[in-house]
Amino acid sequence: MQIGKHNTKDKVFIIAELSANHSGSIKIAKDTIYAAKENGADAIKLQTYRPEWMTIDSKKNDFIIKGGLWNGKNFFELYKWAMTPLEWHEELFNYARNLDLEVFSSPFSLEAVDFLEKFNPSAYKIASFEVPWYELIEYTAKKKRPIIISTGISTLQEIEDVVRISKKENVEIALLKCTSAYPTPLKDANLKTIPAIKEIFNVEVGFSDHTLGITAPIVAVSLGARIIEKHFILDKNLNSPDKEFSLTPKEFSEMVKAIRDTEKLLGEVNFTPKKGREFARSLYVVKDIKKGEKFTPENIKAIRPGYGLHPKYLPKIIGKVACRDLEKGDRLRWEDITDSLD
Repeated sequence: MQIGKHNTKDKVFIIAELSANHSGSIKIAKDTIYAAKENGADAIKLQTYRPEWMTIDSKKNDFIIKGGLWNGKNFFELYKWAMTPLEWHEELFNYARNLDLEVFSSPFSLEAVDFLEKFNPSAYKIASFEVPWYELIEYTAKKKRPIIISTGISTLQEIEDVVRISKKENVEIALLKCTSAYPTPLKDANLKTIPAIKEIFNVEVGFSDHTLGITAPIVAVSLGARIIEKHFILDKNLNSPDKEFSLTPKEFSEMVKAIRDTEKLLGEVNFTPKKGREFARSLYVVKDIKKGEKFTPENIKAIRPGYGLHPKYLPKIIGKVACRDLEKGDRLRWEDITDSLD
């Protein structure tokens, strides 16, 4: 999948999610983008909405969050706290691009898509909570940019539907395994779903991670994830609703290094040994042999190193005749062997 200058076939594409971790300060937002670049991110991702594009300001029971990090808040309050002001976007997009980072966002309304188009984003990211809103998927796909879709709350039918909608518009698509719990317990990550997504939908796959720590992204890459998204924060002391499941710069750097090491370890399917063959056994002369003398179990043996003939030929060679004088320690070659000198 091509995202700006990056192709996920070449290396895992690592996204630092800014989300609400700017803590209401554009300076902190820019410092976070800079730190993401310094610690190995390929991209920075924003979230684009106004609270009224997401919900209504209601204190009725349906609108109150029950349990978890945001227990007791209503949806409007949470989104007002977490939003990245629209007025910041142009400056943040330009700042990220000057750092040679890919930059894009999650739109949470049709208005947000239109707004983001002004900045020529590298891609669009659809948050898992927006997947059931097919109108948004279709509207976004019509912009003809790559689309990355998190599958956290989606049913299999919904995933099938949004893939069909996106492919109808002939855009590149990636599906991210995601568990929409904040933070996600390790037992609920279900990373075996990653290769299943690839097999079922034949699209690029990745992982949007809300677990604590960096183990899950490493396992995800080993299972085929080519995109990793992780929340990123300058300091856990910042006032952010997402800080508990975000990585600090040091943690993010460790994750990036581990992912790059994992890529090296995975390598490619290759059954050709590159090193160490010299330590295998092969056929060598272990006693001087005169021209015309027969090969016997006493004068040739399978020993180390591995530069001579394969040991499997030993039974065929016993009883044949040397074409020339051979010294102890000579590797045995086919040109040294004949059936008879007659």
